Amino acid sequence: MDRPSLTAKMPLESGEFMHSREFLRRYERMPQVKKAELIEGIVYMGSPVSTNHAIPDGIIHGWLALYAAHNPSVQFMPNATVILDAENTVQPDALLRRLPEHGGRSRVNEDGYLAGPPELIVEVAASSASIDLRDKRRAYCRNGVREYLVWLVAEARLEWFCLEEDDYCPQLPDAQGVLHSRVFPGLQLPVAPLLAGDTAKVLATLTQNEVRVGKQSENSVNSKD
Repeated sequence: MDRPSLTAKMPLESGEFMHSREFLRRYERMPQVKKAELIEGIVYMGSPVSTNHAIPDGIIHGWLALYAAHNPSVQFMPNATVILDAENTVQPDALLRRLPEHGGRSRVNEDGYLAGPPELIVEVAASSASIDLRDKRRAYCRNGVREYLVWLVAEARLEWFCLEEDDYCPQLPDAQGVLHSRVFPGLQLPVAPLLAGDTAKVLATLTQNEVRVGKQSENSVNSKD
């Protein structure tokens, strides 16, 4: 019978270098820790969550939850642990995944963790902009996360990256100041209302397009019959 290694009993500490398997073994033995990530092999421990992060985070969660509620082929997950590769086990603020039976590449493994790249990852960068725009961006790109949205709270700026071949390219808003997903039809984000914290207008942009998106989906299904 295999015995757990001595290192598995040790607590995680920021700056340590390790494999994803070792990281998860230690993380599972620290239920008091709410957020820890392994990014390019380095452990990062979460800091206390201020309102500067929590309020934008809540808006993003509501936006993705509403979209998923009206699109049964996709699934929204907040703060889920995602195993990307041997050196990257992350816990993004939010993600939207296409279910495997609808062509999605991520799956839930035998331990209940998400493994593989979700189609969209969102990070709210209140105090972690350098990590989110450098190390995480590199890891997400390399592992095939098709869209990556970063809300830079302090700078009042959004960066929405789309995977083109083997690199991320920034997506620009349309003439109305709205960003559109290339992966999820009808998922759009009005930049000014989001940065202003106007949740009602952000969600209204989705509900206004609900009928149109539903018709597109229906036509797509009928075209295959």
